[in-house]
Amino acid sequence: MLISVVTTVRNEERNISDFLDSMVVQEQPIEVIIVDAHSHDRTVQIAQDYASRYPFVRVVVHGGTRAAGRDYGVKIAKGDIVAFIDGDAIVNPFWAPRIRKAMSMANVVAGRTIQIGHEPFEDLERVELIYRGYDITFPSTNLTYRKEAFLAAGGFDEWFITAEDIDLNLRAVRAGNTIHYEKDAIVYHRTRGTIYDFFRQAFWNGAGRKQLTMKHGALWGSYSPVEMFRRQVTLWSLLRLSVALTGYLAYKMFGKRLPASQSHIKSL
Repeated sequence: MLISVVTTVRNEERNISDFLDSMVVQEQPIEVIIVDAHSHDRTVQIAQDYASRYPFVRVVVHGGTRAAGRDYGVKIAKGDIVAFIDGDAIVNPFWAPRIRKAMSMANVVAGRTIQIGHEPFEDLERVELIYRGYDITFPSTNLTYRKEAFLAAGGFDEWFITAEDIDLNLRAVRAGNTIHYEKDAIVYHRTRGTIYDFFRQAFWNGAGRKQLTMKHGALWGSYSPVEMFRRQVTLWSLLRLSVALTGYLAYKMFGKRLPASQSHIKSL
């Protein structure tokens, strides 16, 4: 079962070698498609060096949003299974066989993502959205789809700045797919390295949640207040929440409107 791993990158010179080192030791058959969004550093050169040594590594350049890069990667992928992993991640050596086994049980598999980096950032949990009994916020740094199901769901929506993975998971579940969580398919993902990057990520995550409400209607009924209050409240979690709220409100007032070609579906 060929797994096509699609990885979108931009200026990942510092991390791309670690990612590719963790991919070239995976159980075959596998292909790794690096989709570069016009990096200004040595990301492409480093990736091309791996491609020259490992024929299953491919490097292409394609601009646009992260969703656009991933859709393009799927378009040229050869495998019936497509996986999405970020270029600043490190993949557990046993990831591929765990994914293959899990894909026999569902069309969508979310692996376990372990955050590594600054400890307060590591401890921050996702704010889940539950749709039809499934957590649709599993991130696309460790997310695998049967290609047929991905295409049937419409692929990633290139309008999204962030939250394109949540939108895709929602549409996949709506189409009748289940999301299987495979805790043994592990990817180690770096947290943001600076306070600035942490705040910038929180801001755009908030903007992405606003985009979700613009496309799908109010989301509040899909949050679990009990789970949210159960978690440990820290200074960093409060800061993230406040900055995300700023991003949410900023996109509400100044963000790009939903394209006319997309219907507003109040499904949540």
